[in-house]
Amino acid sequence: MTPPDALTVAAIQAQPVPGDLAGNAGTAARLVHRAADEGAGLVVLPELFLPAYHPPTLRADPAGTDLAAVDGGRIDDPRLDPLREAARDRRAVVVVGAAIRYADTRRTCASVVVDRSGTARAGYDKQHLWGPDERELFVPGGRGATLTVDGWRLGLGVCYDGCFPEHARAAAGDRAHGYLCPSGYVTGSAHRRDLYYAARALDNTMYVAFANSVGGDRPWRFNGGAALYDPEGRVLGRGADDGEAVIVGVFDPAELVRVRSTHRMLADRRAELGGERALLIG
Repeated sequence: MTPPDALTVAAIQAQPVPGDLAGNAGTAARLVHRAADEGAGLVVLPELFLPAYHPPTLRADPAGTDLAAVDGGRIDDPRLDPLREAARDRRAVVVVGAAIRYADTRRTCASVVVDRSGTARAGYDKQHLWGPDERELFVPGGRGATLTVDGWRLGLGVCYDGCFPEHARAAAGDRAHGYLCPSGYVTGSAHRRDLYYAARALDNTMYVAFANSVGGDRPWRFNGGAALYDPEGRVLGRGADDGEAVIVGVFDPAELVRVRSTHRMLADRRAELGGERALLIG
């Protein structure tokens, strides 16, 4: 199931303002326009970008920081209007981090997907919550999700999900050609930031888009490095550790076929190797 055509993708790094959901949606809209000017049809923004990844604010003002999901995940909040309009006007699909409140009162760390019609939906709830703040604020998601764009199947993850090889492998098992990870890596984590997502790309011979925030006050000061990786884990483009950046690259179906025909880990993997093991005593 090879995609028919190339897909131009943008991974974003930028600094949101804690608690300013409307303002951050406006920033996201501006960045979607900038990415579309460079040809991007798919734009990935950081984890919790809409409210900003700032636990004190998320804890103190859930009403101001959350988006309500209704009718199967649709989000009609008028604060998203600039972003919805940008997606519609530029014919771009947008994946952006948010805090979502469901009708059953669950609160999740999620990726919102805004399609080319400007419709916003809760697309994926983060399955692996990192640290005591996230575990206090959110409940983990219960299932994976695959986004389809122009024939490309793209697994959705959020930050810490990408630290688990089996998460991206589950996407590959659902025939994903790529993996999209809005994230929030803080200062001091650059080594892991640059290793995990390159590894997920090579592990599964698929493209990866990694978005990250920048700036903020410690301990929530983020370190950028937004990047796109090819199916061998090579960097197609990466941002600096600070400053706003729009990293644009092409997901190429011919390269996907070439890599998967050469590096056959997905086809050659023996799933039964996780079973009983021999014990040797030295």
